Amino acid sequence: MGGAVVGPVAFGCRSCAARRTGAAVRVVRYAQRWERVCVRHGRWLLDVDADLGPGVEFLDLRGLPEVAAAQRRWEAVARQAVRAGVGPGEVFSVAYAVVCQWWDQALGWEQERIWPARLHALAGGDASGDFWRWRAVARDAAVFPEVVEVARALLDPVMAELVWQDSGAERIRLFPPDGAFARELGRRIGRRWLGEVGAVPDSSALTAWWGALVRRRRGAGHSGERTLDPWWVRREDQPVCLAAQLRKLAQRADGTISWRSEVPREERAWINEKIREATDLSAGLDVHDTAALAVGARQLIGGLGRSIAALDEAVIAVASAAQTAGIPLDELSTWTYIPAEDLRQDIDDHRDDLEEQYG
Repeated sequence: MGGAVVGPVAFGCRSCAARRTGAAVRVVRYAQRWERVCVRHGRWLLDVDADLGPGVEFLDLRGLPEVAAAQRRWEAVARQAVRAGVGPGEVFSVAYAVVCQWWDQALGWEQERIWPARLHALAGGDASGDFWRWRAVARDAAVFPEVVEVARALLDPVMAELVWQDSGAERIRLFPPDGAFARELGRRIGRRWLGEVGAVPDSSALTAWWGALVRRRRGAGHSGERTLDPWWVRREDQPVCLAAQLRKLAQRADGTISWRSEVPREERAWINEKIREATDLSAGLDVHDTAALAVGARQLIGGLGRSIAALDEAVIAVASAAQTAGIPLDELSTWTYIPAEDLRQDIDDHRDDLEEQYG
């Protein structure tokens, strides 16, 4: 219950406890996600509430010095946040949401090399034997250096000015995926290609932060509105905790996870509407039409074409929802008979349409 009442609860380092008490006993403590590294022993301390099995309390960081270095750098970022009048926890929450959303998308990033290497290192050299479980268990440790760098960048007035210029200043325009802000952010997190391939806005948490900055500078909205606060993370953008990820993996393994519980209501409504549209169009077709041959054929083909188009949209919407829920793109490609690259583009276009219509 402590995690719900006070804050995240993590295992303590048994070796540190042994140095102080003379006994290698299990220790738990309240520990935010920016203080999970035992620098002395090179360990990432895991969540207590996740069902990791007996004796699994930490990940070995001895081959990943950049993770411990990130924890040391976080102290300076926290001081920077205080000077800016922002709670360090709020800044961390936004950066954590941004990077975790990138983590979810990164399986489709051909240029990404850093996270796969870190993931395999955290798994003891090879995560392929239980890939999805390791991907859940190791996520927070693997992305931690990027979370700290993104937090630092979001606090930097220089980056805020790039946001303003990319937004068109006084003229409103969409978040440019390859703008100056995206290119500079990619450089800062060691991925210069991130802006070039337009992957930065793959995080809706980042676009929300961007939008809040621009609205505040333009004086849009009313004081106190959540959408004017760049450090507010919407519930749907908050990363799923390790315990919840493992529960979902277990449910998938035994087939108990359900479409209704996993797919958001808005997505289900969109898909139902497309299927209903295709059904209505098909119901209106008449193969016994007595119109002239050319007219009848044209009407029948046109009606079938519109039905097929609506069903195609439903297929892409289902694939989008399934990918969000964790189904790999390659499997979706097999099921839909659409090449993976084309399917990914179709899913991106579908999500853009949803964003444009529903925000």
